[in-house]
Amino acid sequence: MFNSIVTLMRGRSHDAAQALADANALSILRQQLRDAATGVEAARRAVAVVMAYAERERKSLPRIAAQLTELEGRALAALSLGREDLAVEASAAIAQLEAERATTETALVTYETEISRLRDEVSGAETRLRDLQRGLQLADAAQKSQSVRGVASRPLTASLAEAEATLVRLQSRQFHAEATAAAVVELSAGQSAEAVSARLAAAGCGPALKPDAAAVLARLKGKAA
Repeated sequence: MFNSIVTLMRGRSHDAAQALADANALSILRQQLRDAATGVEAARRAVAVVMAYAERERKSLPRIAAQLTELEGRALAALSLGREDLAVEASAAIAQLEAERATTETALVTYETEISRLRDEVSGAETRLRDLQRGLQLADAAQKSQSVRGVASRPLTASLAEAEATLVRLQSRQFHAEATAAAVVELSAGQSAEAVSARLAAAGCGPALKPDAAAVLARLKGKAA
């Protein structure tokens, strides 16, 4: 008997909460739309930030190329004068610049991929937001029409259906956010694998991943010869 009473109380509490939500469906929907609009604006800013990073990397490539050209010319001149000590120093600087260029090119590809993904995501979010705003306008018009006609049942049902559909779409967006977070974890795992490969290469297991000064010097000597 006691369990039945507790179950009844829980049922009535749930019914009261549901009735309150149903009675304020339009207000809830408006707030959901405000939250969604804020999220879309934040996503736009995120795209702009990533684009700025990519542009910075893109502009650094010509600078690196110019430095490499100058250093190689000077290193060849040093070799022709018999100043191998200066050629060794230049070779170390060239190797460092070549590594920087490779890192910059990799970062640029990563940024461009991320920009494309974020743009698609923002575009989809903007489309969904416009659809939600149209749904809000329809629900608002239905509620006003209900007040004018004095009929409660059918317009209210239409508003609730719009609110339920909105909740389904918002839940779908949350699922997409969780999938994105899982993808970030997967990407981090890939980066860990790259770090292991780098350590193995440094230990002499397999070919080197980055150019070194000795290799550059050998190449320059070949050019000088």
